Amino acid sequence: MEMTRVDRRRAQAAAPEIDHQQVSWRDLRESANRAFSRAAGAPLIPGNRIRLLKDAAENYPAWLEAIAAARKHIHLESYIIYGDATGRRFADALLQKAAEGVCVRVIYDWLGGFGKTPGAFWERLRAGGIQVRCFNRPRLDRPLGWLSRDHRKMLAVDGQVGYVSGLCIGMAWEGLPAKKIEPWRDTGVEVHGPAVADIEKAFAQVWAMTGEELPDGEEGAGGIIAPAGTASLRVVANIPATAGLFRLDQLVAALARERLWLTDAYYAGNTPYVQALRSAAVDGVDVRLLVPNATDIPVVKALSRAGYRTLLESGVRVFEWNGTMLHAKTALADRHWARVGSSNLNISSWLSNCELDVVVEDEHFAAGMEAMYLADLDNATEVVLSRKQRVLAPGEPPHPARTITSGSGSAGRAAAGAVRIGHAVGAAFTGRRLLGQIEARLMTLIGVLFLLLAALALWLPALLLYPILFLFAWFGLVLLGRGCALYLKSKQKE
Repeated sequence: MEMTRVDRRRAQAAAPEIDHQQVSWRDLRESANRAFSRAAGAPLIPGNRIRLLKDAAENYPAWLEAIAAARKHIHLESYIIYGDATGRRFADALLQKAAEGVCVRVIYDWLGGFGKTPGAFWERLRAGGIQVRCFNRPRLDRPLGWLSRDHRKMLAVDGQVGYVSGLCIGMAWEGLPAKKIEPWRDTGVEVHGPAVADIEKAFAQVWAMTGEELPDGEEGAGGIIAPAGTASLRVVANIPATAGLFRLDQLVAALARERLWLTDAYYAGNTPYVQALRSAAVDGVDVRLLVPNATDIPVVKALSRAGYRTLLESGVRVFEWNGTMLHAKTALADRHWARVGSSNLNISSWLSNCELDVVVEDEHFAAGMEAMYLADLDNATEVVLSRKQRVLAPGEPPHPARTITSGSGSAGRAAAGAVRIGHAVGAAFTGRRLLGQIEARLMTLIGVLFLLLAALALWLPALLLYPILFLFAWFGLVLLGRGCALYLKSKQKE
């Protein structure tokens, strides 16, 4: 029976007085924590000590010191370990520990190391007793397997310390002073405490993807790790087709109230994420995106800048780094939440790759990230639609135009550029958004390319037909083989 107005008044008078504001904030914090855990697939782990490390000058010495102190095992996973002087220095350190009886395991990515690390480099490690595995070599039975990469960069030692970063191992991160080439700008973290177990588990995850699993007792540091500090964090270990970090990035953009400061090496945000940033900026959040300027492919630079316009129009501030290469992947929200790791803001990192990031909820750590970000902006130039539309944040001096030094990193920029080409072409076909001057030139170039392909197909149809027939036959054989193998496997279980 429905309550009368008098009954409702009596019930309200009899109810205890509640501080609705206190309850709502407590519930909001608990709900946000639950949402973050579900989105990322990673629980919040308290009791850690975390140190922010800038560039190779701080990361590499810490890594080598941890390797030198190893007594039980060393787990190193890196997208690229170059066969240069820096790579050999790390190889020597690992071989020394292997000779002392420490169990050393290394994972590298096939595509990442292709053309950068000779086979003799890996043979030397294996000959010295190091277990080396390669992620995702090309295979005939996996035609598109190469699209998924192990893009992680981590080091874990004895279950006592873990490192997660955006740094690969190579001379580019240390620079070449003799040639006046500056080091690449990058960021990493050092973790002590219970979260190290999750970093070890992340390594064990990819180790199992490349062969036999780790022995019992070694996965996840082999036990419970005692608290080492007061910082709470999540270890987000993204694997292909899970999109955990993408969901988390979307959630952070939606929940940010004051600021969202992003640094990314190969930004190519998809439509949902771009809209999330735009909505946050329109709602009054201070959204900033710091990206590299350096590239040796002019069309890629144009494509990168073509993606800025929709952000700038909504109030997102975009900055380009004035150095050799900005390779860091970080995020900072509301002086409390921060992310550091290997994931870029693009489809490859969100959906295709194995990635590893540390998401920290700690005001002291966030303060260090904030100071680092503002220092980076001192070496960056703001990108604007026009000088009249430029808005300066309180207390910040204007950044004059600077000469940009061309550098490396073009492979990732090219991949990000390819995503932007797809977005621009899709917009041209569907008419869902306006295209600018840079995109107009791009559409003209792609249109001419399509016409040339059409003419080629008309005059020499076999030249295009045979590769297509080959791909169809290859894919058909692979699917047939997989289907037969699964059928036989199911029969054996019956």
